[in-house]
Amino acid sequence: MTRFVKRLGFLFKLRKSIPFFKDFFLSREVSLFKKMFFFFFILGYVLFPFDLIPDFLLGLGLLDDITIAILFLQLMVKNAPKSLKDKHDL
Repeated sequence: MTRFVKRLGFLFKLRKSIPFFKDFFLSREVSLFKKMFFFFFILGYVLFPFDLIPDFLLGLGLLDDITIAILFLQLMVKNAPKSLKDKHDL
């Protein structure tokens, strides 16, 4: 549970998470399949933002977007090689 909370805090600190995502996509340790999967998922989510809850519902609409983004980014951190996790203190 503490690892999840630590990673969650990491995802909200953009000054720390952006270098991680850059290193993830540029790393030779990450397979091409993983890079392509995460790239196309991000691209698809940005271009086709289908919502479970419409955004016009007083804050609840943003909740599903935030939840999906957190789950996806958590999966990305979980699939990162150990060297990247150690480098970025995850």
